[in-house]
Amino acid sequence: MEVALIVIVVVVVLAAILASSSLRLVQQYERGIVLRFGRLLSEVRQPGLRVMIPVADRMRKVSIQTIVLDVPSQGTITRDNVTIGVDAVVYFRVDDPVRAVINVENYVHATSQVAQTSLRSVIGRADLDTLLSDRARINDELRDVIDAPTEDWGITVERVEIKDISLPESMRRSMSRQAEAERDRRARVIAADGELQASSKLSEAAGTMSGTPGALQLRLLQTVTDVAAEKNSTLVMPFPVELLRFFEHMSGDRAASSPEPDEPAPVDHAGAEPLPDVPPAITTADPGDRP
Repeated sequence: MEVALIVIVVVVVLAAILASSSLRLVQQYERGIVLRFGRLLSEVRQPGLRVMIPVADRMRKVSIQTIVLDVPSQGTITRDNVTIGVDAVVYFRVDDPVRAVINVENYVHATSQVAQTSLRSVIGRADLDTLLSDRARINDELRDVIDAPTEDWGITVERVEIKDISLPESMRRSMSRQAEAERDRRARVIAADGELQASSKLSEAAGTMSGTPGALQLRLLQTVTDVAAEKNSTLVMPFPVELLRFFEHMSGDRAASSPEPDEPAPVDHAGAEPLPDVPPAITTADPGDRP
């Protein structure tokens, strides 16, 4: 009786162990690949509780979530011979779990190696200015290059982003000087354009004021008011240029209407003024003086 009881207990325990080993749980974000005696079964196990044949079947779960792969910094030389360090991030997911398990040993490590070599290859074909100004095109090219070999592994590369570009210190100083010179050039062009527009507007204002004499006087008074509003101890009084021209014109007319001066009187050889004309004196002899 006791022997039979022991046998029953052992059978129950073995049955429980076999039952537990034959049941496998597949999560919603996973797919199950079953190998029966080393041979692949065509059916992919969907999420849920799945029954397996003990000892005969072996299941490998594959995640179909998007995997974020950090590509370490890669030192490379651009097409214009500038040594830089570039690191990136790759977003990919498994589309075909069967090929991801059968065609490659470790698809995550394999994708990482392909991303590193492709990053160096793409950066070596681009200029530094293109890397800094047109990253969108470089990212698309990287995605296409990485996606080509990983397609046989059942992997789809969704996105590739360049995170950082490390430049040498000398190149940073050169770019800083170049950017400063470019900003200086733009500032000068903008200032010159402003002067051109201001001169055009001033020319139009001068033409308008010349047709209305009172406008110039009103503008003069407005300028005086603006200067006096600052509560300065010194008042600057602008002097119209037209008034100077008026005085110059009046002095020129006066000089033209004045008569010519008389000829200078002749002088003697000594340089003295001539004596006034004196009528000849009439002298009479005294009778007593006669002989």
